[in-house]
Parts: sequence; structure tokens; C-alpha cells
Amino acid sequence: MFTGIVETVGRVAAIEPQGEKARLVLEAPAITGALPIGASVAVNGACLTVVAVDGGRVAFEAVRETLGRTSLGDLRTGSRVNLERAMRADGRLDGHIVQGHVDATGRLRALERRGDDVRLFVDCDAAFAELLVPKGSIAVDGVSLTLVGVERAGFDVALIPHTLAATNLAERRPGDRVNLEADVLGKYVRRYLERIGAVGAVEGAG
Repeated sequence: MFTGIVETVGRVAAIEPQGEKARLVLEAPAITGALPIGASVAVNGACLTVVAVDGGRVAFEAVRETLGRTSLGDLRTGSRVNLERAMRADGRLDGHIVQGHVDATGRLRALERRGDDVRLFVDCDAAFAELLVPKGSIAVDGVSLTLVGVERAGFDVALIPHTLAATNLAERRPGDRVNLEADVLGKYVRRYLERIGAVGAVEGAG
């Protein structure tokens, strides 16, 4: 489990195709000293397993499905990625519960700056947007954020200066693909309502 509080931003040192999977090597000296083989790390919000650590570099293996269903398949050498180690059982939950299981990808529509107010607008599938509520939580590329507005097929979040400085979100450009994970509590509530037929009844009444 993760919290959506990015520990450090790493840089892609190499991407090595290996048949049905790819080996992803990152430069991340801020966290490699405490990373054992087999540890879980959220890379732009996608949970990956450490397979090798060499000095300030750490390696992961990503299968074809992971590369296709997340934005990790868009990475290039030199790309900067948000990194967070799995949460300790005795740690503080400063963000929200993030599983590292990417629900969908979205496309950045705009990054608007108006003085200190910075707003990130993302387009997404309508099915994913149904899991979102204003003032609720969402993870965008592994960053825990609070939703400001929710549309039929999109949403927007506000970014504070610290988030812009401590993550790679300030580098995003319109059209970029981002990993999205909805609040797990909301997903379970919706699943329960679907099982008892409440979701269909409510939507049909509209």
C-alpha cells in the first residue's frame, strides 16, 4: 500500500526490452540505500517490484500488460518519474490509501497557472469519472490530490507549490498520458451499490 506522497523523483537511465517484458532502470539515489530485492515501489503510481539495486540505480521488470495499460510504456531514457516506497505499517497516512493498481490512463488537457493558483485538467473515460466526487481523492501519476471539479469525462485538481516542486507534474504538457487511480473506498462503495442494484436505479431515475 502507498499514500500518494512522492518521496523522490527519479530519472530513467535505461529501458531494456526482454521479450514479453521490459527492464526499467532508474537513477534514484535518494531511496536505493534502503531498498531490498523484492520491495514494492510505486513508479508514476504503478506498483513495481525491485529486481536489482546497484549503487544509486534500481531496476524493475514490467510485463507487456503493465506497459500497455499504464503510461509506463510512454517512458523514454531521461524521463523523470515519481517514486514512493510501500508504506510502513507504523507510518503516517499523510495522503490517502493508494494501492498502486492503475485503474485507467487519462490525457492532460491543460495546466493553467493564475498567480499561485495552478490547476491541472485531465480528460478520462466516462466510466472512470463515475468513480470520482468533488473534494474526494485521486492519484495522478502516483500523486495524492484532491479533486476540485468532476465532469462527465474529466476532472481537475489544484496543485500547490510544494507538489509542483516535489513531483514531475509541473513538467507535464497537454496530450501527455497520466496514470489514474480512484479512491479505493469509492470503488468498493460503487461495487456494493451495483450488487444490490442501487446504481442502476439511481441512474435510471435521471
